[in-house]
Amino acid sequence: SYCSILCNYKAIDMPAHQTYGGSWKFLTFIDLVIQAVFFGICVLTDLSSLLTRGNDSQEQERQLRKLISLRDWMMAVLAFPVGVFVVTMFWSIYIYDRELVYPKLLDNFIPAWLNHGMHTTVLPFVLIEMRTTHHQYPSRSCGLAAVCTFAVGYILWVCWIHHVTGVWVYPLLEHLSPGVKIIFFAAVTVVINIFYLVGEVLNNYIWDTQK
Repeated sequence: SYCSILCNYKAIDMPAHQTYGGSWKFLTFIDLVIQAVFFGICVLTDLSSLLTRGNDSQEQERQLRKLISLRDWMMAVLAFPVGVFVVTMFWSIYIYDRELVYPKLLDNFIPAWLNHGMHTTVLPFVLIEMRTTHHQYPSRSCGLAAVCTFAVGYILWVCWIHHVTGVWVYPLLEHLSPGVKIIFFAAVTVVINIFYLVGEVLNNYIWDTQK
């Protein structure tokens, strides 16, 4: 599903794809790549688990544990918080004023089904994954530090693109004063950290080993 969405999105002849940063300046695209890689690792983990079942090889068991650790880390730090953030932020701003985040002009390039594939189905997919597979979360301090690093890294990337091109990635930022931008970026970082904590609480609730 994600590979199909990515291929269809990249095939669109959209002016924004030709400017500095290409598709990588949009958090939606970065999130799609994260989700595609994450679920690819999930498939690889399940296949490896099936192939090593009944096998006494300690090396294969060690490699499988590494793969599971990578899957769990990606779920905790990237797939869940970034995925939920993209869905909630996009539709919240879209409902308020779509021109701030997804101008009507884009309807000429992106069909409705692709828009929902990028901004809607991410949430049910990641919730189903959380419900069907137990994920071991890292320590809270390490998890929050990793989420903050991602958030700050993306904010700096957006600022750098504006520095180079003179244009903000999202029209919303054009309407904010420098001081308000700082507050907005700080709020965004706090929100994505809250989503990390929500994921941790939800995971612990679903997989309460004492129940």
